[in-house]
Amino acid sequence: MQLYLKLFLAKPKIFMIKIILVSFVLMSGFFMISTASATAITTGAGDYHGQIIIQSGEAVAWYKPTEQWLSIDDFWKNWTDSRGGMTWGRSEVYPPYDQVKEQDTFLVEINGGTCLMEFWHSRWRRANDVRRWDDGFNDYSACPHVFD
Repeated sequence: MQLYLKLFLAKPKIFMIKIILVSFVLMSGFFMISTASATAITTGAGDYHGQIIIQSGEAVAWYKPTEQWLSIDDFWKNWTDSRGGMTWGRSEVYPPYDQVKEQDTFLVEINGGTCLMEFWHSRWRRANDVRRWDDGFNDYSACPHVFD
């Protein structure tokens, strides 16, 4: 404390400038940290197509073609629409095997949930297992249970 008093009495203007500069630097660092944390969670572009984050308590996925965060269901709808629409619609019953074609899509319903499926290499697979968006898709709604 005595050192600060001696500095202040010897050169009060320089001492006050140093105090102001140190305060400014500390406050700037705090402001940058707090805004970066808030931005990373709630806004901004995704890092890749299909990236999932939790926003306001719900999973949302980055849809690169429109550069927006969408619910998982809206992500699936936009993706299938971009490819001509859902091939087989939505049901608890899988489409007849002899009628499906490579890359057909289907929304399977299991226990009140859904999962987007894609026919790939002669069998139904979760669309995420084919497209490799984000691992979080495989934990969404009915997706963890499609092979039970």
